[in-house]
Amino acid sequence: MRTYQVGYFVGSLSSTSINRVLSTALIRLAPDGMEFTEIPIGNLPLYSPDFDDAYPPEAVALKQAIGRSDAVLFVTPEYNRSIPGALKNAIDWASRPYGQNAFDHVPAAVIGASPGAIGTAVAQQSLRGVLSYCNARQMTAPEAYIQFSPEVFADDGEVKDASTADFLRGFMTEFRDHVERVLTVLPRG
Repeated sequence: MRTYQVGYFVGSLSSTSINRVLSTALIRLAPDGMEFTEIPIGNLPLYSPDFDDAYPPEAVALKQAIGRSDAVLFVTPEYNRSIPGALKNAIDWASRPYGQNAFDHVPAAVIGASPGAIGTAVAQQSLRGVLSYCNARQMTAPEAYIQFSPEVFADDGEVKDASTADFLRGFMTEFRDHVERVLTVLPRG
C-alpha cells in the first residue's frame, strides 16, 4: 500500500487552539498509509502582489511544503462566519502569482471544530469557495462540523467519545480513499 504525504493547515494561530487538538485527533485516527506534516502559516507576512517577482523565504517554504505533499487537510475555526485571516493569507501566498498556484489539482479535505452547535459550517463553506477557485480537488462528503468539548477531546488528541472517534476515523478513511482516487487520475509531479 502506498503511503501518502499529507500537509495539514491549522487555521488558528492560538496556542490553545481546539482545532490543533482536533488535528492531533485526526492524525491519531487516520488509517495506515498516511503521514502528516503541519504546514505552518503564522510566520507569513501579509500577501501583496508586490512580492510576486521575489517571494520572501517564508512564502517559498510554504509553496515547497505544499509541493512535497500528496494532499492537504484544512482544520479551521470559524471567525466572524468565515475563515481566519491567517489561513486566507496563506492560501493567497500559495496560489499566486498567476500560473503558479500550488493548490492546482491537489486533493484536499476541510474540517473544523467550534464550541458552538454549527461547528464551523459557515467557515467551511467559505473555505470551499476559495479552494474551488484554486482548483483543489475537494472531498465533498462526508462533511464534518465538529462541536468541540473537553468531555469529548483530551488535550493530547484522544477522543473520549466512541461515536465521535468512529465518525472521525471514517472521515479520515474517506479522505485517504479520496486522495488515492484523485492521484490515480491526476498524479502529482
